[in-house]
Formats: sequence, structure tokens, C-alpha cells
Amino acid sequence: MISAVIFDLDGVIVSTDNYHYQAWKKIADEENIYFDEEVNNRLRGVSRSDSLEIILERSERKYTEFEKTRLTEAKNTYYIKLLESLTAEAILPNVKEVLIKLKTNKIKIAIGSSSKNAKLILKQIGLIDLFDAISDGNDIKRSKPHPEVFLIAAKRLGIEPTKCAVIEDASAGIEAAKKARMYAIGIGAAKNSKLCDLSVDNIAEIIEIVKK
Repeated sequence: MISAVIFDLDGVIVSTDNYHYQAWKKIADEENIYFDEEVNNRLRGVSRSDSLEIILERSERKYTEFEKTRLTEAKNTYYIKLLESLTAEAILPNVKEVLIKLKTNKIKIAIGSSSKNAKLILKQIGLIDLFDAISDGNDIKRSKPHPEVFLIAAKRLGIEPTKCAVIEDASAGIEAAKKARMYAIGIGAAKNSKLCDLSVDNIAEIIEIVKK
């Protein structure tokens, strides 16, 4: 019996992929490091510092910890500036309806995101008050595929991990959900993960699953 659903944020609730891409591309260009969509796809569900490490794999020089901190802070500044244009129109199809139906059916809902800007994004799109709990990059020491972000969300909901379902668009998130002993639902790019308990094309499909 599913008592709670934990949602990844980017790619599941809202799409800010292009904002992340633009911000990281600006950093990479400033550092003369090759960066494209393929590299960007490796950053899905990964923390800001870990994302930088992936980007720096293509660098011809080594960076100090101070320099890495400067780069992640610069990326976040660029990203937040881009978020100023974010509105409710960025909410992905059927998401708001699904959230309301889950709450109507007494299913608790939470965010489990590696982003440190999760609350800002949810405020921008007008959904923050719908969630019973939020676990994000400000709460964790280890990013996905470590299960920490989902376990914190479950604890804040007061629900046992085995009674939680996670919906994710990144394979790292699916792996994290399974490590947390949660039911893993893949959507988007995560549908092909062999670790998925279920793959869906449309987020509305999860309503019937959690009601069982």
C-alpha cells in the first residue's frame, strides 16, 4: 500500500533543464571547456558540486577547491537569474491535477530533489503550498544515487520508506529510490532503467498505481 509519493523536481514537476544547460554552458565557455547536450545529460539528478566535477573532466588543468567553489557559485548566480522568468507555464502537463488528486485520496506528497533552489522554483511556479514536505540539496551531504534525499523526505512525511513511491526522470534517482527500499516509477529518460518497478509515459498514470 502506497501512502506517499515523492517527486523529483526538474523533469518531473517542472522543466528547467534548459536553464541549467545555459548556466553550465556559460561556465564551460568561460573556462574553455567543451560542453554539449551529451555532457549535460550526465548532470541529471546530480548535485551542483558533482556536476562541476563531471564538466571538469574535460579540462586540461587542475582546479583548486577555492576555484571549484567560485565556479559553482557563479553557475548558481547565472541559473537564479534565468529563473526570474520562470512561471506556472513551466509546470509539466497534468502535474498539478495529479498532485491535487493524490491529496484528495489522502496520499502525502513530497519533493526529493538534489537542487538547492527547489523551494525557489516551487514558489516561482506557485506549487510550494501543495507539498507536505520538501527535501532538497540544502538538506543532504550525498547526492543521488545515494538515497539520502528520499529518506529525509520520508522521515519528514512520517511515512515508512517501503510505503513510499518515487517518480523520477533520471536513472540515478531510480537507483536512489531502490536503495531507499521505495517503489520506483520512471518517466522520461528514466523509463529505460532496469531498476524501475514501473515505467510511465504520462504522470497521470500514477494515480491508479498508488490507489491499489
